[in-house]
Amino acid sequence: MPLTRPCEPGLLKPSPDCRLCPRLAAFRDANRAQYPEFHNAPVPSFGGPDARLLIVGLAPGLKGANQTGRPFTGDYAGDLLYATLSEFGLAEGSYQRRRDDGLRLVGCRVTNAVRCVPPENKPTGIEVKACRRFLESEIAAMPRLEAMLALGALAHGAVLATLGLVRNRYPFAHGALHELPSGLLLADSYHCSRYNTNTGRLSEAMFHQVFAELRRRLK
Repeated sequence: MPLTRPCEPGLLKPSPDCRLCPRLAAFRDANRAQYPEFHNAPVPSFGGPDARLLIVGLAPGLKGANQTGRPFTGDYAGDLLYATLSEFGLAEGSYQRRRDDGLRLVGCRVTNAVRCVPPENKPTGIEVKACRRFLESEIAAMPRLEAMLALGALAHGAVLATLGLVRNRYPFAHGALHELPSGLLLADSYHCSRYNTNTGRLSEAMFHQVFAELRRRLK
């Protein structure tokens, strides 16, 4: 069976050997052989379901979340994300690029639009659609949810599709804030990847501005 139900009521998650996406399953099999010590399975969300903010990324990185088993943990994107969460009172403890570092999220939860690592960090549209059921369940299982932050255009599109909204009515732009019909707020940011920071597309100050506005809205 591709689906299981964890301890959080009503929340669907992929099984450790989910086969909904043949290409991703084959890539996972290859990684299990090459990196047997890695997590090499769909990566679960991080943070409590009572959070008011849900951060949605693209997909696990091969030597980041796919290695550690926690979203944005083990690579540069996590360095920037979790330092920023701590800066704005959304995380407590020390982030150390491992799942058991004791870091705790406060009022927020982190997940990915696609739960399995894709080749070259590029999931296909079909794979995003196949994983949509898990994001839909994630949103439905968060009773206090007020806002979502999409890290990158793909995550932005995945959130809108999950909510049944037309993308051209809510165009992606760094720093954009979208008031959705349900009352939820959707915020956008460029993805906090090393590529984006190295090329100057995203700076730490730009990333912080997005969180400053979210903190203001969530007071």
